[in-house]
Amino acid sequence: MSLKEKDIEGLHHERISSDNERNGHHGDLNVEKVVENTVPASGPPEQEDKETRRLVRKIDMRLLPTLAVIYAFALIDRVNLPNARIAGMDEDLGLSIGDRYSILSMIFFIPYIIFQFPANIVIRKIGPALWLPSLVVIWGGVTMGMGFVTHWTQALACRILLGVLEAGYYPGCVFLLSCWYIRFEVQKRFSAFYLLALLASGFSNILAWGLSEMKGLGGLNGWQWIFTVEGAITVLLGIMGFVAIIDFPDRATRPHPVTRRPFLTEHEAAIVLARIQRDRGDAVVDKLTFKTIRFHLRDWKIWEFAWLYFLNNVVAYSFSYFLPVILRNDMGHSVAMAQILSFPPYVVAAVWMFGTAWVADRYRKRGAIIVLNCAVAIIGVCMMAYVDSPDVRYAGVFLGVTGANSNVPSLLSYMHNNIVGQMKRSIASALLIGGGACGGIAASLIFRQQDAPEYSPAMATVIATQALTILHISKNFVVYARKNRRADRGEIVLEGQVGFRQTL
Repeated sequence: MSLKEKDIEGLHHERISSDNERNGHHGDLNVEKVVENTVPASGPPEQEDKETRRLVRKIDMRLLPTLAVIYAFALIDRVNLPNARIAGMDEDLGLSIGDRYSILSMIFFIPYIIFQFPANIVIRKIGPALWLPSLVVIWGGVTMGMGFVTHWTQALACRILLGVLEAGYYPGCVFLLSCWYIRFEVQKRFSAFYLLALLASGFSNILAWGLSEMKGLGGLNGWQWIFTVEGAITVLLGIMGFVAIIDFPDRATRPHPVTRRPFLTEHEAAIVLARIQRDRGDAVVDKLTFKTIRFHLRDWKIWEFAWLYFLNNVVAYSFSYFLPVILRNDMGHSVAMAQILSFPPYVVAAVWMFGTAWVADRYRKRGAIIVLNCAVAIIGVCMMAYVDSPDVRYAGVFLGVTGANSNVPSLLSYMHNNIVGQMKRSIASALLIGGGACGGIAASLIFRQQDAPEYSPAMATVIATQALTILHISKNFVVYARKNRRADRGEIVLEGQVGFRQTL
């Protein structure tokens, strides 16, 4: 055990309790006292003891499964539109008329972008244990309502509401996870969180096909059963979330708002906060004011993270929204086979994603993994767009889906590793995910009805986004390395934190 950890253990329990009572926060850990006894590390991380590893596993088991399962169904609720379209929604609501389907796909992202930043402010005030499951229950109800619309404009209104409600969940999860873990263990966690969602993206096609076979039951069409059942599952998961989702680490000793039991003891919380403070020096929550917002927004890096996520999600959402349509209308598969064949590429992507995440955390590399995934996606989309053989084109789907989706946790970790400060990460998370949502809008618009079934202009656009990403990351290899060398010479202090270095 290191000297710093012994200092944390030496914090006297009675002294902390009396300080908390004096400050009127009974049950809260005195974070300032922990930080006073912990100095941010400038070298490599220390070998952690058995107790710390046990505590990290405890956090993993409580945080990751709950957030991941709910987000998996959030993604299903968001991307089940193409499944519903080919299961009868197209005929019932006339979605092939003009740009109705593209508008319906795109409109979700406008409120999703607008409400992300306010939602990441609210989560810090209300707490994730109440805020996140409340959003889930309400949007599950809206998804159920989608199954009973009778006109495409009513579906449009439901999609807008979904955008408002889901705006608080994904960026809230990213912010919450980033507050619990240190920099070089976070990509595996982001990957584990996203892994279930990734599998759900593929499995949703099979689930939707099975639900569409209920056509005629209760007088509902197949697409109506898709929305109704998937929405009901989301509501159930949201109710479970009221019990399972926990608060931020600096408030983990408070009684849970539902179970009334704290997640961590004061000793455990002190260990968590101390390792965060040693890793990046931001265990204490900094105040968010308009002045600090303006200051953080002047950092070009957080805008570039958002741009990179935009470029990546143009590809990811293109597959989510149009893969079943391409398999059905361009590659000539039946409706059932189009749904079923959409799933295997996501299984392969999940394995690749977690494997590259392990390598990235083990060897502390971020940019090289991003470039590799971009190259894989480019090869895959080229195979889809410019090869005649159906088998080769379907093999390209595997590579395209794998590369784009594996870069989701890679880019989240790239951002998390290169900035310091809880509120800065809150702002950066909202901007980054907002950029990803803009990628969803772009994906909805580049696949134009007049370009069907090959969608050649959209395929060229997708390839260009990945090439641009490689150029940006290559530029950062040079820029970040130069900054690190200047910091080593004592000429600058990076991110206002002595000892901090940019991750290449």
